[in-house]
Amino acid sequence: MHISGKECRNFLYRGKKFPPRAVPAFTYQALQKNTIVESPPRIYLYKKRPVKETLFKMYFRRGDIPVAKGIKGSGKGTSGTVKWFCDPKELDYCYYLPIFVDGLADIDVDIRLLAQEAAMDLILKAPHKILPVLPKLILPLKRAFNTRDKRIIISALKVLQTMVLVGPCVGQALVPYYRQLLAVCNLYKNINVNLGSGVDPDRSRRIGDVIEDTLSLLETCGGPNAFINIKYMIPTYESSTHPICDKSADKSGVEATI
Repeated sequence: MHISGKECRNFLYRGKKFPPRAVPAFTYQALQKNTIVESPPRIYLYKKRPVKETLFKMYFRRGDIPVAKGIKGSGKGTSGTVKWFCDPKELDYCYYLPIFVDGLADIDVDIRLLAQEAAMDLILKAPHKILPVLPKLILPLKRAFNTRDKRIIISALKVLQTMVLVGPCVGQALVPYYRQLLAVCNLYKNINVNLGSGVDPDRSRRIGDVIEDTLSLLETCGGPNAFINIKYMIPTYESSTHPICDKSADKSGVEATI
């Protein structure tokens, strides 16, 4: 079909008035005419990323876990808010303990508290069984940290503290997994309240203080390489076990060498 010169000029004139197209950055489209590069998307670091459903909640609803909500002092087999239908020491820790730790990421408060109490009971009943199961607990703990929910992170940190305090050699075995666990802690480390010389009764509820206590415990129980690995993930962390040497001691050491 033949197009006259006048129609061709009108077509080109209309093309100049087209609105500019929004194109992604760092592509060949950004080099084209009549285009606008889109701004990069905003990243919400502290936005909560809830988990739809955890394994613990699914198994608990089906009745596949020998635990239920109990009342303190209601009878035998009850520990705090947890009621066991069997002796926790007889359970297979390689199977049950990762399921309980996975429940720490649940949105439901009751389910999360039940999973936390049950996990702590298992840890306290048989501390020697934690070390063989430790590699299976890293992904559930990382999943709880990645929710970016302060209450969930505090619950996971308390379980982690209990494992390090009670379990033999658990602190040293956790050093290779700092890169998976401490990445989120770097975001919330400085979220605390400065009271000066005062005492905070709600220290266990403030995420910045709980993270500081956890890092100090990991450094104390993690061996000689713990501080270097913590410092790599959290550059603002200051050692609580190895304080900075005094200048007077440095001068005396220099004089002794001279």
